[in-house]
Amino acid sequence: MQTEIRNATLQDLPIVRRITERAYAVWLPVLGFHPQPVTEDHAPRIARGEVTLACVHGEVAGLIVVESGDAYDLIFNVAVDPDHAGKGIGARLIAEAERRAKANGKSSMKLYTNALMSRNIALYSKLGYVETGRRPHPSRTNSTIVDMAKEL
Repeated sequence: MQTEIRNATLQDLPIVRRITERAYAVWLPVLGFHPQPVTEDHAPRIARGEVTLACVHGEVAGLIVVESGDAYDLIFNVAVDPDHAGKGIGARLIAEAERRAKANGKSSMKLYTNALMSRNIALYSKLGYVETGRRPHPSRTNSTIVDMAKEL
C-alpha cells in the first residue's frame, strides 16, 4: 500500500475533524466523554504546521498532531479513519513524526493517553514507547492519564 505523507492545509480542516471524530467514536462508550482531540480546534494547529496527514490513493486515511518542544516533541493525537484501521497507517505516521523530530535535533518523543485506552497503550508499547508515569486527569474525576516516552 502506497502511503503519501503530507502536511495538512486549512482546506483539510473538515476531513481532519471527520477522521478524528470517527477514530475516537469507539472510545466514547469506554470513557463516557469525548477525548480532547475530538473537541479541539484543529485550525490553529494546521496553521502552525502541527498536523500531518497520511493519504492512500489520494484519500486522507489518518493524521498525527505533534507539538514541537525544545528537547522533545509531543504527540497530541493520532487518528486513523476506521475504514483504514489495521493497515499500519498509525504506526507509519508515528514513525514519520519520530523521523522529523530526530532530524530537528530532538532527543525523544512523548505522548499521553487515557489509561482506559488499552489498545492504544499496547500499540505505543509495541512501537518502543515506555510508560513514564500516571496522573489524575486534570478535568475528569476518576480518570487517569498515562504518560509515555521514547528515546530517539
